[in-house]
Amino acid sequence: MQTCFTPEAPTPAGHYSQAVVANGFVFVAGQLPFIPGQGRNPPQGADAQTRQVMANVERILRAAGSALERIVNVTVYLTDMSHWAEVNLAYAQVMGEHKPARTVTVSPQLAPGCLLEVQVTALA
Repeated sequence: MQTCFTPEAPTPAGHYSQAVVANGFVFVAGQLPFIPGQGRNPPQGADAQTRQVMANVERILRAAGSALERIVNVTVYLTDMSHWAEVNLAYAQVMGEHKPARTVTVSPQLAPGCLLEVQVTALA
């Protein structure tokens, strides 16, 4: 088991790793839409936050030797399902033709200002 860290993604705010590589997989911890090096203030709107989260995920995957195209499973946590159409469109644009398994759930208690959090598992 190997932990992964990149300064190109938000620094963990608690006792966890950005990602762990184990048994041929990369397990990326839930990522919030924070801009690396700019504190804990997410961009405004579901589209911008989705794109920021996915950029953070991509940077962590790259640091772990993987890529967005190697994602096998995604969990999206939304504060409100009313954001889903906008989140889904931005997500689809980022992911392109690649369609990993995905779960969407409501989690109204995310960090202040955050509309979503994304957790992924990818092939190493």
